[in-house]
Parts: sequence; C-alpha cells; structure tokens
Amino acid sequence: MPPNHLVRKMEAAIDFTFIHDLVKDMYSEVGRPSIDPVILVKLTFIQYTFGIRSVRKTIEEVETNMAYRWFLGYGFHDKVPPTPRSGKIMSDAFKDTDLFEQIFYRILMSC
Repeated sequence: MPPNHLVRKMEAAIDFTFIHDLVKDMYSEVGRPSIDPVILVKLTFIQYTFGIRSVRKTIEEVETNMAYRWFLGYGFHDKVPPTPRSGKIMSDAFKDTDLFEQIFYRILMSC
C-alpha cells in the first residue's frame, strides 16, 4: 500500500480506541463474539470517504481492497464480517442513542 494512501493518513491521525469505552455497556460478555465496534465505525468511514453507496458494496470492496483491509486490521486471509450481519449491526447497534454523534464529534475534535 502506498505510504500516502488516505487510509494510512486517517489511521495516523485518528485514535479510534476511545470507542471501546463509549460502547462497553452495549456489549455482552456472554454469547457469540460481536464485531469490534471500531471496525463498524471504520467501515462507515470507508463508505463515506470513498463514496460507496451501501453497506453491502462496502463489504464487497473491503473483501478485495488491501488498503481497506489494512485500515480495518484484517490480514489477507482474514474473513470480513458478512454483509447482512454488518448492515443490521450498523443500523441497530446505535439505534436510539447519540453514540455516532459522540464518536464523530470526538474524532473531529482530535483532528
């Protein structure tokens, strides 16, 4: 991946780790593992930054684009979250909350 790729710049400029503290009460310790909330936010970043029209298309792009995979922390052989699950999680996870606003406000302030 080129050193000047936009996802490299985003990764260097933004510390996404604060997201875990914001959403910790929404995730259960029991049951099957959830998709990391940082990945959900980064998927949204990819979608809007690169003008991808849907979650399904975003996942398809992540499956084949090494820069996106790198930004999400996926290796070449790692499985990307399945589209329907990702879309449902993204629409339902922060429903009736202002978490997205909190996350993006904090990111804007750090930039």
